[in-house]
Amino acid sequence: MPMGSGANPFPSSSPSRPRRPARWGNRIFAFLTGAGAVILVGIVLALFVFLYLGAKQSIDTFGFRFFTISIWNPFPYNVYGIVPFLAGTLITSSVALFVAVPLSLGAAIFLTQQAPRWMRGPVAQLIELLAAIPSIIYGFWALIVLVPIMRYDIEPKLYTYLGWTGLFSGTPIGLDVLTASLVLAVMVIPTITAISRDAMAAVPISQKEAALSLGATNWEVTRRSVIPYARTGIFAGIVLGLGRALGETMAVTLVIGNSNHVPKSLFSQGQTIASGIANQFLEASSPLELSALIEAGLVLLVIALAINVGARVILGRLQTGRGVGQE
Repeated sequence: MPMGSGANPFPSSSPSRPRRPARWGNRIFAFLTGAGAVILVGIVLALFVFLYLGAKQSIDTFGFRFFTISIWNPFPYNVYGIVPFLAGTLITSSVALFVAVPLSLGAAIFLTQQAPRWMRGPVAQLIELLAAIPSIIYGFWALIVLVPIMRYDIEPKLYTYLGWTGLFSGTPIGLDVLTASLVLAVMVIPTITAISRDAMAAVPISQKEAALSLGATNWEVTRRSVIPYARTGIFAGIVLGLGRALGETMAVTLVIGNSNHVPKSLFSQGQTIASGIANQFLEASSPLELSALIEAGLVLLVIALAINVGARVILGRLQTGRGVGQE
């Protein structure tokens, strides 16, 4: 079609439109999310400041000796050291994970690889329900049911056959570090099992079918395909379980014996940092003891944060290989 000589059928650029201002909804959303992040960071910093100010008298008095003194003696010396509490915390948490991790992984593997489909949902819900039970209920159960079993049935046999190892020496009375560790194991099993199960369920079916097509057995598929792929989630579950074991208070307080001494065996009575604070905070005999208890709380907070930071570093390294969340 003929066009006029002055017409340009292909304009080089379209007319510019005025840029619309950002919507108020986006601004409000950005402000609220940013405020939430700032508030969370502020809460952590406020906890540190509060605990440090409360613990300053103990810090000035004992300094680094707070981590080397192995006695907690209000009378007559007024000397306090965190070693008994720290030892009890590390021993109970370690034994709890030693018991809970194999059981949790076994349950997760069964639910995702071996159990019939009609069983997987109800059993998984029952296991997750255990995580919602208050810790005081676990403590009452342990005090009424588990302690007599440990005192009369299990611990005497451990003393007879394994007392020579030193781990099971002493008088088996049921109220000791071993019973507290078993209670913690029962409490962390639901957390580790649930997270490990979700990680294993996220493994692509094609990866398992490829291994089966090459002639692998169910055990080899689990060991070579499922667990390596889900290792990031499994590790995250173990870390969360450790975090609960470190901070658990009431259930441990009822069965650990509450003795301010470093445990010499699993049959010894002891204290954890959390149970020690719960037992003695309201009955502190002096401002120095109160300050020492607050410093113990500060140490527990630092330990928890250090474990989480270390876990994030390890998870980052695991995600560079095969694993859930690989990028």
